[in-house]
Amino acid sequence: MINSGEILQTIEMIDQQHLDIRTITMGISLRDCAHPDIKACCDKIYDKITRYAENLVRTGEQIEREFGIPIVNKRISVTPAAIVAESCDAEDVVPIAAALDRAAMAVGVNFIGGYSALVHKGCTKGDAKLLRAIPEALATTERVCSSVNVATTRAGINMNAVAEMGRIIKRTAALTAGDNGFGCAKIVVFANAVEDNPFMAGAFHGTGEPECVINVGVSGPGVVHHALQACKGQPFDEVAETIKKTAFRITRMGQLVAQEASKRLGVPFGVVDLSLAPTPAIGDSVADILEDMGLESVGTHGTTAALMLLNDAVKKGGVMASSHVGGLSGAFIPVSEDAGMIRAAEKGLLSIEKLEAMTCVCSVGLDMIAIPGETSAETISAIIADEAAIGVINNKTTAVRIIPVPGKAAGDCVDFGGLFGKAPIMPVHPLSSAEFIARGGRIPAPLNSLKN
Repeated sequence: MINSGEILQTIEMIDQQHLDIRTITMGISLRDCAHPDIKACCDKIYDKITRYAENLVRTGEQIEREFGIPIVNKRISVTPAAIVAESCDAEDVVPIAAALDRAAMAVGVNFIGGYSALVHKGCTKGDAKLLRAIPEALATTERVCSSVNVATTRAGINMNAVAEMGRIIKRTAALTAGDNGFGCAKIVVFANAVEDNPFMAGAFHGTGEPECVINVGVSGPGVVHHALQACKGQPFDEVAETIKKTAFRITRMGQLVAQEASKRLGVPFGVVDLSLAPTPAIGDSVADILEDMGLESVGTHGTTAALMLLNDAVKKGGVMASSHVGGLSGAFIPVSEDAGMIRAAEKGLLSIEKLEAMTCVCSVGLDMIAIPGETSAETISAIIADEAAIGVINNKTTAVRIIPVPGKAAGDCVDFGGLFGKAPIMPVHPLSSAEFIARGGRIPAPLNSLKN
């Protein structure tokens, strides 16, 4: 039961500390939409999404009004489109993205994820068609998000796919050059992708998921930041306990909203993803939390240790508050979407190399990082390979969402607006990785994959 004390604490967190539900995401299976004729396939996709998600936005808005809890985004994730495209005779599967976009607009969600492929051991014909279509699909749609899983701990790293993703990101940037390469903000390259992630741009509805499901992603960096003001000078044991208790309260709110949405929509409740998702708003920053622990700036020595404590304490507090915690669940460090990260990057105190080290101990990986537009596809692929290696060897999810901004150089800045924030253009290593990427093949799975 949720008592009156919890309710009053929650009201204070919402009113003063930027607490919100970042997203209610409805996952929908599209496996029964497969059809040899692509027009028939697209019609089935549109009809099913608009039928299942017809009341999603309205229900979210009703819960907001009745409970006084802000729900920032209402979203949809679908079966990886490459699986649905497998049966289509057409070589061009951009129309599937167009159908997803039309459906998203019809039901009023801000993003729909799942224009995706799982290629960690190789590509099927459907995967190959989808990969070729990604740049045009993201350049010609407004709300479609794409993700590609290129590695798992069990399979190793598909370096052919890694090389191809570097080229795809470059083509997407070129096709959306008039919008500062923003199409790349809608592509995530994963290692060990999860099937129940409610956050964009990497959400898709996994093949092990039910026909339809409700997943909720909470937020709350501002709440943790506020709680740590009472821990000045205290040992790390106290810091961890404070974060755990705060994460518990945040997750309880997320579970309440998820269960209510599930009941009203007649759709099973899936998971609460308790990731701390920052925004560009002052006071809603993961970087601020790390600096609360005594760092002069995020990026200095000690940052990785502080982030490890934060990520671990959030998970420990969250799992006690809900029987169904899933998704990514930890702390996000998207550069352009976090006021403190932006501040450190603008001052040159935060590098891609330091961010890579931080991803060893947090959720996801190199996220919303803008780099010079002239960066080669091979360098982007090498960055992806490094991040995938961290995920594979540590048996965790890692990802890359990187934006080579056309016409911009290191030291410039680009403003994507809204929750996407502004991104200082971060320098990349000047030396070439082209010969490394050209080898292709697969980096074998590590020894720790043999667990049977």
